[in-house]
Amino acid sequence: MHTRSVTDENFRTLAKLFPNVVTETIDENGKVVRAIDADVLVQEINSHVVSGKEERYQFTWPDKRKSILLANAPLAAALRPCREESVDFDSTENLYIEGDNLDVLKLLRETYLNRVKMIYIDPPYNTGNDFVYDDDYSEETGEFLRRDGQYDEQGNRLTPNLDSNGRFHTDWLNMIYPRLRVARDLLTDDGVIFISIDDNEAENMRKLCNEVLGDSNFVAQLVWERAYAPKNDAKYISNSHDYIIMYAKSINKFQIGRLPRTEEANARYANPDNDPRGVWKPSDMSVKTYNPNSDYTIITPSGREIEPPAGRCWSLSKNAFFERLKDNRIWFGHDGNSVPSIKRFISELKYDGMAPTSILFYKEVGHSQEGAKEVTSLIEAGAFDGPKPIRLLSRLLTLANLDGNSIILDFFSGSATTAHAVMRLNSEDGGKRKFIMVQIPEVCDEKSEAGRAGYKNICEIGKQRIRRAGQKVKNEAGLAGQDLDVGFRVLKLDSSNMKDVYYKPEEINQIELNLDVLTDNIKPDRTDEDLLFQVMLDLGIPLSAKIKQDGKLFYVNDNYLIACFGRSDTALITEIAKKRPYYAVFRDASFVNDSAMVNFKQVFATYSPSTKRRVL
Repeated sequence: MHTRSVTDENFRTLAKLFPNVVTETIDENGKVVRAIDADVLVQEINSHVVSGKEERYQFTWPDKRKSILLANAPLAAALRPCREESVDFDSTENLYIEGDNLDVLKLLRETYLNRVKMIYIDPPYNTGNDFVYDDDYSEETGEFLRRDGQYDEQGNRLTPNLDSNGRFHTDWLNMIYPRLRVARDLLTDDGVIFISIDDNEAENMRKLCNEVLGDSNFVAQLVWERAYAPKNDAKYISNSHDYIIMYAKSINKFQIGRLPRTEEANARYANPDNDPRGVWKPSDMSVKTYNPNSDYTIITPSGREIEPPAGRCWSLSKNAFFERLKDNRIWFGHDGNSVPSIKRFISELKYDGMAPTSILFYKEVGHSQEGAKEVTSLIEAGAFDGPKPIRLLSRLLTLANLDGNSIILDFFSGSATTAHAVMRLNSEDGGKRKFIMVQIPEVCDEKSEAGRAGYKNICEIGKQRIRRAGQKVKNEAGLAGQDLDVGFRVLKLDSSNMKDVYYKPEEINQIELNLDVLTDNIKPDRTDEDLLFQVMLDLGIPLSAKIKQDGKLFYVNDNYLIACFGRSDTALITEIAKKRPYYAVFRDASFVNDSAMVNFKQVFATYSPSTKRRVL
């Protein structure tokens, strides 16, 4: 019922590779613990060790080490389903998750490891007027359980990061760094991440991504023309652009999605000589870099001698030229007397479509005002500051080169433009792509348009937008849209379903202990469905899996998992075992008597010995 400790796994890996580096030391509590001897380790792994004040290239900031520990630390938490706020809960494969995105990403790490094809995030730009997550680096493992609530008294875990703050960049870096580290694990090997940012932190974001994802996996820093008109009241320069930083998980496995060819691009191709290979366009034969082997005289069909331009040479060697001439790949113009060019056939292009450019013009992908209008037209309130236009996200979905079943994650969901774009793309090509939106319920100011319209937090805005956008997409698709998945399961981050005594019995005061806590290790306010989703996470089953309930029994992905959290007797246990599920899960307190519990193992050994059994 905990997320895995990445630090512990790394320790075991190092100990297996280099057993001589394992040692013992005394921690701050006077307890003897196992540790890694760093001095011995560096001798094992490097011929030259950089240490002390020796100069080296590095990117660091205060609390970076604590930020790394935070990314790797385990977590005891749960995602609780909320049917009443969901759409098509039983059939949808889309997710909307409310809560601190670092905690949520940790919970998703095992189940969605290497499963997400594309991540898009639009994090706080750190302008001095926005908020960043207030992560507590002093918080010990399990402290999550002892918070009075998930969020502060305003309902969130956000804090303003004013430009007067002496840790202005430090606090922002400590916020974004652990989230990127965890998110990287979710990407498929051919996956890609897009990050919207502006000039305030673009430089630092690139350095963070170089460290987390590797500078060799940098794809592009796209420039989005977000404003369609200059601001005449700008003091110096009217800033009309933002950036979208693009990194692959593995550059050798990622393939960019190319854009459809335009009529303008196709118009550059023709077939004036009726070549049976189809349309082509001429390519200049002269190059600047001089090579004496490519400096020769060409004689046109009409007998004209042509030399390469002064100081240049031909792009083809003499032999290569005559090979192409023989194959009718050299063009001398309509009169047969012009400077030669090479015929490039559209049918022989290496890639389909057109290579995308690094500049995203608003005429092609929309601007920020367009994004705002799209939100207000759906939820009838000026409810969000700076939402991205659907056309922009649609372009990124194309560049990500998704297949029809890809998973797309946005863990700074905001107004949920990403979800809207995914549903629209599915409606256009019949795909079954799935989205996962994650958003902390940031409180809306009561005086804002969103607050006056009745929206308490950003999550309410995002969910309402998806509901209305989904219905709009489905209506526009007509009959073809009947099978579209425009629903979403709402899950909310909360403390673990298990009582504290389940985790740390050594901390329980036996004198004050109420024996009632020993009769059931599940918190009294948790439902059977709460337990089911925690079990799904623990067993690595996607949270979008199909769920069917039949009386006391939950069936997940047909018979893959059968869970029973109600009263279980030998007859019911036998019924489940005969269905031969891959997993069978029961609740400890639900066995009707000792006999049922004793017979539990024997029943499965008889009818389904291969079933993996778990008891909560």
